Amino acid sequence: MDLLTVNDQQGAYPPSYYADAAEHLDRFPAAAGDLDCDVCVVGAGFTGLSTAYHLAQRGYDVVVLEAQRVGFGASGRNGGQVGTGQRRDQEDLEAMVGDTRARALWDIGCQAVNLVRDLCAKEEVRTDFHPGIVHTVHRKRDYAHSETYVAHMQDKYGYDKIRLLPPQECRTIVNSPAYHGGTLDLGSGHVNPLELVLGLARLAVKAGARIFEGSKVEGIDEGEPAFVRTKDAKVKARYVVLGCNGYLGTMQKHVAERVMPINNFIVSTKPMSPDAQEKVIQNNYAVADSKFVVNYFRFSEDHRLLFGGTETYGYKFPSDIAGAVRKPLVEVFPQLKDVEIDHAWGGTLGITMNRMPHYERIGGNILTMSGFSGLGVAMGTMSGQIAAEAIAGQAERFDVMASVPTLSFPGGPALRSPLLVLAMLWYSLRDRM
Repeated sequence: MDLLTVNDQQGAYPPSYYADAAEHLDRFPAAAGDLDCDVCVVGAGFTGLSTAYHLAQRGYDVVVLEAQRVGFGASGRNGGQVGTGQRRDQEDLEAMVGDTRARALWDIGCQAVNLVRDLCAKEEVRTDFHPGIVHTVHRKRDYAHSETYVAHMQDKYGYDKIRLLPPQECRTIVNSPAYHGGTLDLGSGHVNPLELVLGLARLAVKAGARIFEGSKVEGIDEGEPAFVRTKDAKVKARYVVLGCNGYLGTMQKHVAERVMPINNFIVSTKPMSPDAQEKVIQNNYAVADSKFVVNYFRFSEDHRLLFGGTETYGYKFPSDIAGAVRKPLVEVFPQLKDVEIDHAWGGTLGITMNRMPHYERIGGNILTMSGFSGLGVAMGTMSGQIAAEAIAGQAERFDVMASVPTLSFPGGPALRSPLLVLAMLWYSLRDRM
């Protein structure tokens, strides 16, 4: 099955709140004929367009090939949360790669948030950066770890934008009986993700990049130069950058063994009054909880609750996305059991075994970055800047990211899905217990 069309129409955005509210771009043409460029970028999401923008700023001739529309994939459908650091917390990273590399990874993760914040300040990007993410704990025993983690980040990393939220203060900010305290990170934030990716496209084109939509890549002939083939075009390039994340498919088998596509789902409610919004979440913070299958939520700029939760691991989305997501929504906010939902949509993202991005050079001149595991707004965007640096000969940050081991899923591409389902069922049961 083709992940690009199994749940969506060719050339059309999903019926999401973001797509309905966006300031859309005119459709870009499909690639045709023989094209020549310095860098061919595959995928017009955060990673691909950030790569194109930062390379074009450096004077490189860049072609971007997108199978569907700009921001069609996870970049234009996600929860919009922009988290500091990496997907794994610093204590985990210290155990995984040692203190020195863990510090370097933390610095890159913070730089990623700053990059998104800076992009949102540009006139081409039609979304604001709203500060603050609350990380809530759903089990009382997890609160003690929140205490030690805040102290660890403040003392060892000098990070003073995070603080502990005792249970009562957490309940005041996030009016839910489901949580037992947590942390507040004012260095993090949230944005409208589709507007961010459309803004990146505007910036890339303004800098001189060429974007082609409806141009699905059918194959890559490795070499120097490389040739990237679509149905109607052949692109000759000195470098190729793959920014496909969960939609890579089997284009690169080695990467497919390490990056698994999964589906996640979001609903939006009808707009609430500002007073009603404050009785659900105060201060316009975003929220993510500590469950293995994370519930994440925030308000849109027009006061709709955007609530994400539940996952599936096959190809097809459920027939009733709204019903599937309403269940965790009501578990978190029982006072919203009768709230009206007006949009429900799904998207496919890429995860890795250890939830750290997979960076790799293939054949010396093909760069791939994927598997952001739910932190793609920040790290997907940053990955484009890092790829541009690496192509320009400054590979320090690329090498730091590539040094983190990402293991193959058991069974490879053929068996990874059923084995992952078994693992997820176990973690889901553990959450409930």
